[in-house]
Amino acid sequence: MIEQVHIYHTNDIHSHFENWPKISSFLQKGKSLHQNFFLFDIGDHVDRWHPYTEGTFGKGNVQLLNELDYTAVTIGNNEGITLAYDELNTLYQDASFDVLVANLFEKSGNRPKWAMPSKIYYTKNGIKIGVLAVTAYFGKLYEILGWHLTAPIPELEAELQSLKQEADIIILLSHLGIHDDEKIASLHPEIDIILGGHTHHVLPEGKYISDTLLAAAGKHGYYVGTVTLDIDIESKKVLRKKALLYETKFLPSLEEEELIVTSFQEKGKRLLNSFLVDVPKTLQTEWFKPSPLPQMLCEAINEWCRSDCALINAGLLLGNLEKGPITRFDIHSILPHPINPCLIELSGAELKEVILQTLNPKWPPLELKGLGFRGKVLGNFIYHNILLDHQTVYINGFKMEEQKIYKLGTVDMYTFGHFFPELLDAKKKYFMPEFIRDVMMWKLQKMYSEK
Repeated sequence: MIEQVHIYHTNDIHSHFENWPKISSFLQKGKSLHQNFFLFDIGDHVDRWHPYTEGTFGKGNVQLLNELDYTAVTIGNNEGITLAYDELNTLYQDASFDVLVANLFEKSGNRPKWAMPSKIYYTKNGIKIGVLAVTAYFGKLYEILGWHLTAPIPELEAELQSLKQEADIIILLSHLGIHDDEKIASLHPEIDIILGGHTHHVLPEGKYISDTLLAAAGKHGYYVGTVTLDIDIESKKVLRKKALLYETKFLPSLEEEELIVTSFQEKGKRLLNSFLVDVPKTLQTEWFKPSPLPQMLCEAINEWCRSDCALINAGLLLGNLEKGPITRFDIHSILPHPINPCLIELSGAELKEVILQTLNPKWPPLELKGLGFRGKVLGNFIYHNILLDHQTVYINGFKMEEQKIYKLGTVDMYTFGHFFPELLDAKKKYFMPEFIRDVMMWKLQKMYSEK
């Protein structure tokens, strides 16, 4: 006798609620069709670029998952390192699903009360499905926020030792990315299915590595994934595995779809509608020429980081601040990025090299995706306390000394190796959980509330 199991999965939604009504309808229909229905999210459902997520600190996302009766979720880096300790610690307090993550601990070494490393679920005929989860290894950033994150693969291997003794089928929820998933599949053929995320990879019909089936559904709700298992009840062996993605744009539309999507934006706006400050004149943003608002942010980051100088890209600002009352929503609208201020120590020679690289004409029109950036183009680089006169650099009015150590205030997205090689291994301090929008609010209140 064969028992069929239907596994549905989402990953890296990143609070792109424009696709959520179709996804919701599709998942509800799937649940109504199948006896053995399991539903998992593989992390980064929360993304604070959206005002509804920002206004609820992600709890609105949890409510959406509750409404669809998810079986279990794991956390991605957006849940893990864009929320303050207390915000993550309470994120799932009203969750009606399980939260699985094997490599996250309190600093005391205990597991968070709201999470477990793995769990066994049962089919209608008693087949045991063991599910475990791991999340991407941003150990230093978790530590700054008050958590202890361990390397995921050793933690996974330790958990597998007991799980494979109990479970008939093993599923891994992996917010590690495609390369780690492929590595894990090669090392651990006892894992039947790896449901992946983090690198936003799309596997239309899955991918086999030996007997392990990898499945993943891209990003932003463009796809919903399904995996179907045929299991022999007597031997408790999987006879067939089939993965399939459904492209959301081809799913049936709902009459009220646009209204639902708009409501998320409006709810967020109401939640963020608290007054901050009155500005006496419009503060403009230009991406490709000097303008006051990017310059103000650069100066604010310099002050916040207590640095010798600062640099940012103008494309971080997505619009103007109009004359009159300014709210949290206004600031969020122009600075939606989950990007933190960062202080970096560099020698004069290293700092000069970074500054010269910012002059490369390829940067301003670059359409950047990822690294926390939620804008359109990079824009010109903006400087504070930095003056370049031909090939001579002045820091705070003084000629740069090549051997001297300088403190540069900037943003964390430059430090991950994609921009300036000099910053990758430099000594640095990340300011967390503050985002650059928090620094801008602090600067505006400092400037205009004191007058």
